[in-house]
Amino acid sequence: MIVEFRLPDLGEGLPEAEIVQWHVAVGDTVTLNQTIADVETAKAIVELPSPYAGTVRELRHADGDVVAVGDVLIAFEVAGAEPDAASAAPSAPAAPATPAEPAAAASEESAQPNLVGYGAAPRGAARPQRRARVGARAAATDTAVLEAAPHDVVTASPPDDTRHERPRSTPPVRKLAKDLGIDLALVEASGATGIITRADVEAFAARTAPAESAATAARPAAPRVERGERETRIPIRGVRKHTAEAMVRSAFTAPHVTTFLTIDVTATTRLLAGLKADRRLADHRIGILAVAAKAVCLALAAHPELNSRWDEAAGEIVQYHYVNLGIAAATERGLVVPNVKDADGLTLVELSDAIGDLAETARAGKAGLDVLTGGTFSITNFGVFGMDAGTPILNPGEAGILGLGAVRRRPWEHKGEIALRDVLTLSLSFDHRLADGEQGSLFLRDVADVLGDPGRAMLLR
Repeated sequence: MIVEFRLPDLGEGLPEAEIVQWHVAVGDTVTLNQTIADVETAKAIVELPSPYAGTVRELRHADGDVVAVGDVLIAFEVAGAEPDAASAAPSAPAAPATPAEPAAAASEESAQPNLVGYGAAPRGAARPQRRARVGARAAATDTAVLEAAPHDVVTASPPDDTRHERPRSTPPVRKLAKDLGIDLALVEASGATGIITRADVEAFAARTAPAESAATAARPAAPRVERGERETRIPIRGVRKHTAEAMVRSAFTAPHVTTFLTIDVTATTRLLAGLKADRRLADHRIGILAVAAKAVCLALAAHPELNSRWDEAAGEIVQYHYVNLGIAAATERGLVVPNVKDADGLTLVELSDAIGDLAETARAGKAGLDVLTGGTFSITNFGVFGMDAGTPILNPGEAGILGLGAVRRRPWEHKGEIALRDVLTLSLSFDHRLADGEQGSLFLRDVADVLGDPGRAMLLR
């Protein structure tokens, strides 16, 4: 019989989600908990597993559609099934496992992470197979494209019974490919995640441009069409919408104060050069951000006012005895701030590795709620964009955020003389309800002392 599956509450309290990409098509056979689609909320891209084993009969929405929680996403034909709570309400659990399933398997599944609101834990990483798309098959036989594309990307047209999985990408990347006239089925993802990026599309376009020009040289030039559009309208949704709401809420609820301090970090850059040359650390990329993160954790222990939260409802100030350190990351979807849990308990190498893993996960759109929530203090790095300083806005619910400028080689007073030194500017924004100017300044001074002379970290605990 036909059963419907509605978009569940993904556990974030958000009213809607955007369909990034379907992984199934009408007529596909789907097994329980196989991924049917990638959906994007205001915080992350998550994989949506199927609550049924059956055949896809209808897709109610297309890629790029924004769907409200509770709306029907997809209809299945399930043999001998009765409509259950999953098709009636967005947050009800799916039908339990059948008695024929081994008890051990059920126990193993229950221990796996899962979306809130329905279904059992995924049994494997396999995706449902898709039927080959006519468009992809036709594109594979285009002679000009075949000659231009690398041999390991485009192969001969498969038999009719061969199935293909739709290329994985984000809406901005698909739009870029559409604007450039590129079929994503011909583009190979360069990263380990298997997601096609803007760089992959641009690289493919650069490779195919000469061949396409040669193939079209004999064609009569199309008449030039002058477009009258004087503006572009972009829907406000996803991470951009969430970031905007959070920044407005922060700016108008917490009285921000920003203070700046420019310091000599030559000792730190020399330390980093030594660590880079150490063969034992060849697999670790330790940079100025990791040292700053370690300095922040040490300084917060001495200045708990900067590691606290203003609880308006309770009329209390909540001071944390741990540091969940947020690291602002610029991604194709917008700004996200995943955090390293219990960062104050990590060594410099462990902290550097954790920051690198977080950044990679965030840029792949795979950062989950566990790392996107619960931060206590944040760092943002202006230096990667070549900026010297800025006025960072607090992450909502946090007392402070430290901005790092670019490291510059500048003339600087050193031991009574002028010398070329490595210099950077620190920018600290903090909630004036939780910390006064004296406390904020002393905290920034302690961070600066560690960056200026890393050996001082031996004196702190």
